[in-house]
Amino acid sequence: MPESFPVQFSIAPEDAGKRLDQILVAHLDVSRARVQQLISEQKVLVNDASVKAAFKLRGGERISVIGSAARPPLRAIAEEIPLDIVYEDDDLAIINKSAGMMVHAGAGATEDERNRGTLVNALLHHFASLSAVGGEMRPGIVHRLDKETSGLIVVAKNDDAHRKLAAQFAQRVVKKTYVALVHGWPKKDSGTISASISRDRVRRVRMTTRGFGGRDAVSHYMVSRRLDTAFGKFTLVTVKIDTGRTHQIRVHMASIGHPVVGDKLYGAPTELKTSGRGKAESLQIISLPRNFLHAAELTLEHPRSGEKMSFKSPLPAELREFLAAIERDPPATSSTGSHS
Repeated sequence: MPESFPVQFSIAPEDAGKRLDQILVAHLDVSRARVQQLISEQKVLVNDASVKAAFKLRGGERISVIGSAARPPLRAIAEEIPLDIVYEDDDLAIINKSAGMMVHAGAGATEDERNRGTLVNALLHHFASLSAVGGEMRPGIVHRLDKETSGLIVVAKNDDAHRKLAAQFAQRVVKKTYVALVHGWPKKDSGTISASISRDRVRRVRMTTRGFGGRDAVSHYMVSRRLDTAFGKFTLVTVKIDTGRTHQIRVHMASIGHPVVGDKLYGAPTELKTSGRGKAESLQIISLPRNFLHAAELTLEHPRSGEKMSFKSPLPAELREFLAAIERDPPATSSTGSHS
């Protein structure tokens, strides 16, 4: 469906006698159901007048499509999906989300594609009540994790808890620590990246630090381990964020030349290959089907009691196994210490 409106075209003489909806399906390359929705919402005019889908054309008419059909609002549905519940009480729950799970429904061609297998769907099945502050598609959701990021996420069970937890995020009371494996060796053992983040104007699925009018974002990283492996140099880092912008850690680490392993969107390679220092037959290729980014620690104040609460989540098995795979038979001993 074209994104710019109005769309106008004239009916050719050879199309005389055809139905309006039939012509629109062919001209706009959309489904008949979508066309009929456009017509019923009076988004299609024939010589500036609204007509029915079955209207027979004579040839020569001017057709105007003056807007997009409104998609019906999605409703989150309960699904029996296993959840790793780290903590739960009457006000909140702490979930250890697996990689590959969307927090809530996103854009997609059909309702099934947009609204299946999400964390929200699992929450609706497991919990009797969730906060409604975020709307029907985001019950209980106070903050988010990217689809391919695993780790700790807090869920609000009632509106009062949701508002208080949201205020803690806004006031930076909530502390989040992530573990990431990045390509290369940062020059310093620790650093702060303060660079505003905005949506990439060319590739809309990406965020960037090079745009204008972005939102402030601050990330603090610290080197845990430097790895010199047969597959190249990597660094295991912990990252604490003062803000929670979309793709923040991924964008910030890529902006200093150290993209997160597995993050193809921000420049990481799809596959890792051994350097080929030995015989050709010894060449190895491995890949990580997710981002090596894990929300490992979460500290907050309980929304009812004010008690300080801290939670930890170890690296999931697939990340531990990937680390073991690249460290097997390293060309040099892994090291720590200053590399400035």
